[in-house]
Amino acid sequence: MSRNAALFALLCLVWGLTFLPVRIASAHTSPLLLAAARFVIAGGLLLLWAGRDAGRVPPAAWPRLIGTALLVNTANYAFLFWGAAHAPSGLSAIVNMATIPIWTLIAVRLIEGEAITGRRLLAIALGTAGLGFLFGQRLSGGVGSGDALEAWGLASVAFGTLCYCIGAVLSRPIVGTMPTLTLTLASWQTAIGAAGLIVVTLVLEPVGTAELAGLLAWPVAPALAFLVGAGSLIGFTIFIRLLRDWGAFGAGLYAFVSPVIAVIAGVLLLDEPFGRSEAIGAALMFAAAAIALRR
Repeated sequence: MSRNAALFALLCLVWGLTFLPVRIASAHTSPLLLAAARFVIAGGLLLLWAGRDAGRVPPAAWPRLIGTALLVNTANYAFLFWGAAHAPSGLSAIVNMATIPIWTLIAVRLIEGEAITGRRLLAIALGTAGLGFLFGQRLSGGVGSGDALEAWGLASVAFGTLCYCIGAVLSRPIVGTMPTLTLTLASWQTAIGAAGLIVVTLVLEPVGTAELAGLLAWPVAPALAFLVGAGSLIGFTIFIRLLRDWGAFGAGLYAFVSPVIAVIAGVLLLDEPFGRSEAIGAALMFAAAAIALRR
C-alpha cells in the first residue's frame, strides 16, 4: 500500500469517527459550547501552523473571508453539532457528507450560474429521494432512536451542510489570493468561525465556570481532544496532502467511506438504529454523491 493510500484510509477512519465523540460529549455539555471550544483551539493551532503567511491576507479579501468563515464554520458547525446531538451519529455523517456534492451543485448554479446538466439533476433527485427515506418514517414516528428531536437533528445537519457549501463556493474567488492557499484560508476561516461560535454560544446557552469546567471532565475532555487533534489537525493535514497529490476528486472520495465507518461505530458502540429505510436512503445518497463527484 502506498503512503497516500494509507493516509487516505486514516483520513476516512478519523473523519468517520468524529460524529461519535460529538454525540457522546453532547450528552454532558452544550453542543454549541463543544463546537466553540473545538474551533477556538483548532483555530489557534492552525494560525500558528500558517506562521507568517497568516498575516499576508490581501486587504480586499477580508470582507469575503469573514463572511465565508461565518458560513463555513460558525453556521455550519452550530447546526451540525446541535443536530448530531439529537440524531444517530451514523445518519448524521451520511446526511453531512453525502449532501456536500449535491448542495455544492445547487450553490454553484445559484451563485456562479453554472448550468445543471441532466446528470447533475439526476444526482439531486437521488439525493432528495435518499433524504426522504431517512426522514420519512421519523417524521411519521415509525422509527428512530427515541429522541423527539431526531428528525429536526438530521434537518439541522442538512442545513448546516448547505451553509458550508454556500460558503465554500463563495470562497473560490479569494483562494488564489492567499499565500499557501488552503492552509491560510482554512486557518482564518477556523479562527473567525470560532469567534462566531463563541458569540452564538453566549447568546443561546448559559456559560459559566461550571460549564467551562465541564469541558475538562470525562467524557467531554477526551472527546474534545479527539475532535481537535484527530478531526481538525490530523484530518486536515492529510486532506491537504491528498488534495495536492490526488486532486479534489480523489481527496473527496472520503465522503463514500467515512459515513460507512460512522454507521458501523454508531451501531456497535451506541446501539443506534439502522434498518432497511436507512440502508435504502444511504444507498440513494451515496449514488447521488457518486454521480455528482464524477469527473
